[in-house]
Amino acid sequence: MHRKAFVVVMLLVVGLAACAAPSPTAAPSPTVARLVASSTPPAPTAALPTATSAPTAAPRTLEVALVARIHTWDPFTAAGDEAAFLANIYETLVRLNPPGVTPRFAPLLADRWEHNTDGTIWTFHLRQGVRFHDGEPLTAAAVKASLETAAARGTDAFLWEPVARIEVVDEATVRFVLRRPAPLLFVLAAPYDAWIVSPRALAAVAKDADYFEVGRDGGTGPYRLAAYQPGREVVLRRFAGYWGGWQAGQFATVRVRLAPDAATAAQWLADGTVALTGPLPPDLAHTLASRAGFHLQVVNTAWNYLAFFNTLRPPLDNPQVRQALAYAVPYAEIIRRVGGLGVQSRGPVPQGMWPWSEEVAQYHEDLAKARALLESAGVTPGGLRLTLTYAREDPAQAKIAAALKEGWARLGVQVQLRPMLWRDQWAFARNDSESPETQDVFLLRYEPAYGDGLADNLWTLFHSSKQPFLNLSYWHDADFDALLEKAWGESATSLTAAQADALKAENALVAASPAVFLYDEQAAFVLPDDLKGFRYNLNAPRVPFLFYDLRVGP
Repeated sequence: MHRKAFVVVMLLVVGLAACAAPSPTAAPSPTVARLVASSTPPAPTAALPTATSAPTAAPRTLEVALVARIHTWDPFTAAGDEAAFLANIYETLVRLNPPGVTPRFAPLLADRWEHNTDGTIWTFHLRQGVRFHDGEPLTAAAVKASLETAAARGTDAFLWEPVARIEVVDEATVRFVLRRPAPLLFVLAAPYDAWIVSPRALAAVAKDADYFEVGRDGGTGPYRLAAYQPGREVVLRRFAGYWGGWQAGQFATVRVRLAPDAATAAQWLADGTVALTGPLPPDLAHTLASRAGFHLQVVNTAWNYLAFFNTLRPPLDNPQVRQALAYAVPYAEIIRRVGGLGVQSRGPVPQGMWPWSEEVAQYHEDLAKARALLESAGVTPGGLRLTLTYAREDPAQAKIAAALKEGWARLGVQVQLRPMLWRDQWAFARNDSESPETQDVFLLRYEPAYGDGLADNLWTLFHSSKQPFLNLSYWHDADFDALLEKAWGESATSLTAAQADALKAENALVAASPAVFLYDEQAAFVLPDDLKGFRYNLNAPRVPFLFYDLRVGP
């Protein structure tokens, strides 16, 4: 989906952030993919705070363990695990609520908004009485400066491509003028590059690029960054002047121990060093949840796995061959091998993310149908040899690749597995899609950049492009492209109309099978029984907790 800039941060826990190739003039702004080699803490979003007349929080400390690597405290360039902390320090104009919560977009620093008929002019009215941690008031000028900075140098700057300009109407009103109709609320709620930052902090970082790195912040959120010991811990303390107020039972201090791995975090939880951890591997999660005082909560996430077919190379250029392979995938066995934390995908949009729908078709394991399709396509048993590449940094991909090889062997299909470093796998697939050395099947773990699954997952992965960025099936279909473009334009003013056309596009995609959609990841949290307020939000994938929403209660 997203265009111009390209950033690769390939670390075992943090992964890759990248922007995609140029899109047509009527297209969404280019998309960013975060492709991660191993799971990092996903992201909950809880209900919005209710103000009280005076802050009365009890002096409680919450001890937490997270597997996280912090590379920067700059809210504009942070691109990974930092989001787990930044989301508690900074705020956006609006919040994209968790699946099933209405309204879809909740007021945050803006308390109301409106747009013109075609969705090209959006006006936001700022919440009164909000102050930054440094005492500066929230103003329209501060919003304009923050978001223009995000568009200029942010990690996900491509998201702002549809915005022609930002105007200060008055001290409490800001207007966005777009180049074309676009669903701006998704952008303003993005988990990166939409934070509103203090003008004083913006001025300071303009003079000193390392201003944030000594542990300063410039947010409006409920917590301030109080202390940071690299590789050891992060301490957040409540901001007494927070506009949402404070209530009894909330945590005044949050101390986060930075665990080197999930096993260490689990041990700290088991021995009482911490009261809370991010998501854990299924075996550890089930063991800990069996202890008195804890329970298990399994949640859907924004990550999913799919395998692209090279649609330029015979016989994979024949939809019947691709459909046959889709019918021979052992979906349930794959999920079992990765620990059971997953649900079979319905297309490329993860369950719970807009515009996912249970009306999107699925393939199911059916070897008789698979053999009949291969026979109809003229492929003889034993006559098909495929090369499958996968990212060797990700242990789950090795298990998935082995299951695919075994499943397709039942059709007489021979599969050569080729593990590669992600960066090499991606470059290999993009450089020469028609080379005989190029892979036939490309296994991918995908993380969207923000909560618009139409502009991100669908567009980025499958809209036609002359130079493939993440459409690594090299599939071109004018009718599918037209449906996506129509739906994206509709999404500026009517998500209902857009969803109807997105559903048509997704079912056309599943029928054509340029990829096989394997499973949507789930995550396992072990939570104390007396902890209240936890609600995971897959629209902010790297924020396991909003600490303001948590409290201790019966």
